Parts: sequence; structure tokens; C-alpha cells
Amino acid sequence: MSEFDFLSRVPLGQYVPTGSFLHKLDPRTKVLFVLLLVIAFTFSKSLIGLSIGLVFVFALTIIAKVDLKFALKSLVAPLPFLVFFSILQIFFYSSRQDPNILFSIWKIHFTVSGVMAGAMLLMRFVTLILLLSLASFCTSTSELSQGVQRLLNPLNYLKIHTMDFVMVLQITLRFVPLMAQTAERIAKAQASRGAEWETKRKGLVNKIKQILPLIVPLFVISLRRAESLALAMDARAYGYMNHRTSMADMKFTLKDAAFLFLNIIVSLAIFCV
Repeated sequence: MSEFDFLSRVPLGQYVPTGSFLHKLDPRTKVLFVLLLVIAFTFSKSLIGLSIGLVFVFALTIIAKVDLKFALKSLVAPLPFLVFFSILQIFFYSSRQDPNILFSIWKIHFTVSGVMAGAMLLMRFVTLILLLSLASFCTSTSELSQGVQRLLNPLNYLKIHTMDFVMVLQITLRFVPLMAQTAERIAKAQASRGAEWETKRKGLVNKIKQILPLIVPLFVISLRRAESLALAMDARAYGYMNHRTSMADMKFTLKDAAFLFLNIIVSLAIFCV
């Protein structure tokens, strides 16, 4: 039944409660940690810096006691697109004016700058995806919403309502694994009624034929779920108060400060190397 196991193929958005050091950190610390590394990965212009960031993310994944094979599954779906765009980068950045030509195919030249640009693009998105997956493994949706809300709380004094933004973020992260579970149930129901779901069938056309029957019922169920969610929020008077209270008490400890200081050093190394 592995062909119906859609949830394990979408690690992004899943919370893995291993009770590690990263799980016990303050949610605000984890939000700032992700924000710092995302900025460093986005604006880094060095392949060495991105490699340092990739090693750092792998080390944190091991510290979080998350299986590396499970974490790497988040790259399976976007990897073909990343490779395609990386190849496009090689074509766009390779030119005849560059003297460092690696090889040529007909009139197309592959230069060192083009290959480096493609490798940079691939490495950048791989590190970002793994970082976001690690953040979802160590932070539940409730912790994430509370951490972001506390960090954005000063904006409320400027009459900028941040509660809606936090709620949208929380619902989005919650719906990713929920849609995978829904697709799994739809696929099992279709297979029980005679639909072909064979793992031996390969090829892009066969994969499309399998996915197309899932789209319409998945879209309808998602709309119904969104309508039910909106009615439930209205029934609970969502939006009546500008500030939401929380039962959990957040404490910024010395461990959080030390972890943030380490992340600042690593982020500077990624950006400056």
C-alpha cells in the first residue's frame, strides 16, 4: 500500500515530536532562527557559504533527532523543477565572451560562470527547502502562530493588525499535510472501485492519468473544508478582539540567547564568505 502513502511524501508542514533540544526552544527563538538563515541563504553569493549553511542544517536535523531520509523526502517533489531551472541558468549565464569555456555542443558554450550560476540556484533552493522542513519538524503550528504573534505584537500599537496574517500562516501550514491525507483517502476509495493504482506503471503520461482523477474531488473537498472552517471561525467570534490571548507562557532563556548568537555567527559566515 506504499503507492497510497501520500503523507510520508510531504514532510513539509509535519511536526515530529522527538523532544530534542530544538523542540524545547522558545517559539520566538525558532522563528528568528529561520528568518536569519532564510535571509542569509537568499542573499549569499558564494557557493562555499551555501555549503556551510547546508552542513549546518544537516547538523541541526541530526540534533533534532529527525531521520535524514525522511527530511530529504521534502526534496523529491520540487527537485526535477529545480534541476530544470538550474540548467536554464547554465544556458543564460554562459556566453562566448567568457574565456573559461568548459565544453561546447554545436554553437552552445558551457562556461564556468554558467555552471556556477546553476549550482548556486540549485544549492540555494535545496538549503531553503531543508531549512523550512526542519522548522516544521521542530515547531508545531500552535507554537509557530504564538511565536510570530508575539514577535509582531509591537506592530499592533501602530494599528497594524497582525492576527489575520498569523492565522493565514497557521491554516496554510495545517492544510498541507491535511490535503495529503485527503488525497490518500480519495486514491484508496478510487482503487477499491476499480481504478488502476499500480506502482509498476512508470512514465509521465501514466502519472498524469493517475493524478487527474484526484484533482476534482480534492478541489471540492478543500472548498467544503474551507467553508466549514469559515463558519466555525464566525461561530467562535473570530475577529471580535484585536488581540488573542494564550494559555502558554513563553520564556526566553539563556539557551535561546546562545542558540540565536550561534545562528547570527553562521548567518554572517554564509553571507560574507
